[in-house]
Amino acid sequence: MKEFYEHSAKDLQGKEISMEEFRNKVVLVVNTASECGFTPQLEGLEELYKKYKEEGFVVLGFPCNQFGKQEPGDEKSIAEGCVVNYGVTFPMFSKVDVNGKEAHPLFKYLKNELGGLLGSKVKWNFTKFLVDRKGKPVKRFAPITKPESLEKDIKRLL
Repeated sequence: MKEFYEHSAKDLQGKEISMEEFRNKVVLVVNTASECGFTPQLEGLEELYKKYKEEGFVVLGFPCNQFGKQEPGDEKSIAEGCVVNYGVTFPMFSKVDVNGKEAHPLFKYLKNELGGLLGSKVKWNFTKFLVDRKGKPVKRFAPITKPESLEKDIKRLL
């Protein structure tokens, strides 16, 4: 199986971005949705990103429509919603599947490295995967875990 930095994904503008761009950074990968009860977490994720990006921290958002059809829009509406409603400046990617046969390879990798309560499946929107500066997934957080409670884990890796 590929390592973290060998993966890539399309951003909201359709440009292929290699995870190699995030080498030597602490990375938080999150599957997001615009119409989820947890969507306000985008604000907290943005605060963490702004607070620690100069120290080498980045949040990567991956919209997903697999849970309750809570991300029905296209890339343009996703981008507008994230920026207008939550001021998101961290990298956002095109919509992906996180479970099933069509799951994005990056999520297959992360789930394989860090299984959750339901085996390796992602349970819901806003599941978070923390990756250290060497590209090793180190911790997985449940959707209900608020961004601010990740701070000590992020600081420890920075």
